[in-house]
Amino acid sequence: MAHFLVVPQWQGSPAARAMLLTEGAAAIAGDLPRAATTILDVPLEAGESLGTGVHRLSALQRVRDLVRENLEPGAVLIGGDCSITVAALDAIDGGTDGLAVVWCDAHPDLHTPESSPSGAFSGMALRAVLGEGEPQVALSPGIPAERVVVVGARAVDAAEEAPLGRLPQISVSDLSDADALADAIAATGATRVWVHIDVDVLDPSEIVGVSSAVPFGASIADLSAALRRLRERVPFAGATIAGFAPRSPVDAVEDMGALLRLVGAVA
Repeated sequence: MAHFLVVPQWQGSPAARAMLLTEGAAAIAGDLPRAATTILDVPLEAGESLGTGVHRLSALQRVRDLVRENLEPGAVLIGGDCSITVAALDAIDGGTDGLAVVWCDAHPDLHTPESSPSGAFSGMALRAVLGEGEPQVALSPGIPAERVVVVGARAVDAAEEAPLGRLPQISVSDLSDADALADAIAATGATRVWVHIDVDVLDPSEIVGVSSAVPFGASIADLSAALRRLRERVPFAGATIAGFAPRSPVDAVEDMGALLRLVGAVA
């Protein structure tokens, strides 16, 4: 059984109601096996930027330390905002040699502190995975661009277009072929893979509880099938499911079926 590490971090989010991410993490945690679940005590305070262009950096660093202390091989992280994946990859057992990353997200998260319109780290998270951006939070060394596959990105800012062009991509329509994602990862030569899922990669008809819904997203059936096929072909080093921000307990209940299908696909 996978170990679930619940990381209710909100400090990386640009959303006006970012604290809803803590409610989303708690809702998912309630449906996970208690004996296999650890819930981190993430600080509630916003934190300071420490003279950088990354808002709330001190709180993000504290969460990174907590993840490092509690991460187990093959863990599934439950967020919280999507930048928790950077902390996990910074602490992953055996380092990042031979590791590929699948980044499922409506937004590619490829800003730097200089280009970010919000200063929120979640919008810089994938850039940090590549080893770029603010040195205090970027991976060193970063994951090579040819081993980072972006899935379902469709809300791309102008400043993200050039870095996105360096990365292999799987579109929403590509996911109708269950082998497309596995083929893309196999082509990287990676020996293991970390799967990151921001739930806004899904179409708004599939899930309600996201901070910034983007139309024409993936179906839960296609994404789950692609992830299961990937798992058959490449060992999983771990996974992240992040970005769930239900506005009410009713929304959380309505979305839980889709979320648990994602959990089942990666755990």
